Amino acid sequence: MTTNEPAGSDPGGPGTPRAAQLSPVSRTALSVARVRAYESSRPEPLFTDPYALAFIEASGTPLPTEGPAGPLARLLVARGVMRTRFYDDRLLALGPRQVVLLAAGLDTRAHRLAWPSGTRLFEIDLPAVLDFKQGVLDERGAEAACERTVLPADLADPGWTDRLLAAGFDPARPTDWLAEGLLVYLDADQAAGLLTAVGDLSAPGSRLLTEQGRDLSRVPAEAGLTEMTALWRGGLGSGTAAWLDAHGWRTGFTAIDAFAASLGRELPPVPGFDGAGFLEAHRES
Repeated sequence: MTTNEPAGSDPGGPGTPRAAQLSPVSRTALSVARVRAYESSRPEPLFTDPYALAFIEASGTPLPTEGPAGPLARLLVARGVMRTRFYDDRLLALGPRQVVLLAAGLDTRAHRLAWPSGTRLFEIDLPAVLDFKQGVLDERGAEAACERTVLPADLADPGWTDRLLAAGFDPARPTDWLAEGLLVYLDADQAAGLLTAVGDLSAPGSRLLTEQGRDLSRVPAEAGLTEMTALWRGGLGSGTAAWLDAHGWRTGFTAIDAFAASLGRELPPVPGFDGAGFLEAHRES
């Protein structure tokens, strides 16, 4: 398929892990890759990401020797697995579409999913993230299974929408937007601004996939996770669905524990995460 990709490089010089150029928020993509590598190694995985382990190896960080110890860590791993599978299923539920991965990180859905012919997929993230990812994919000889366009851009800069349009995005075509694990790293104003921009670019029939927010004050502290949880800003919190419904979307909710049960999995209970789940919003106007 046609691919528009930046070349990989080693900005830190010979011997320097390319991941060293990633910001603290961008480095959380490596945690997601660890979850996907773990699930891919199971005897009966809910999905397979053949590149996840390669990202960890290329990052220069030690490979895990044991599973997560604390209850919150175990829950976040289980949630990451369910989240990946849920969005995989929903993105493939329709025919060929225009797909935009917001803050795509180390997502390899362009390469590992069986996309219908005619699908066009855009990946948006910071240049250092996309450069690191593309370097690993090139080393592995990875080929996209759809028309893939990578777009180095900062979603905090309103100019990202102009860059997306210039890259060939068609605002008249229904779009599937994926904001996976993103909104929690934004404050309420940033989240509202981003979702407003998405709405402005969404033709009727478009979909937005993301998570229902929560009150972060109820999330327990746990050793080993503070570097990540300190970055959480909460987005629109528990009002995410209400905000979308008030801004031209019709929002449905899928409880994560029910989805896990349907796949024969069980999530460990952790206070502050009850009622968590996924939002699928359909653009009505």
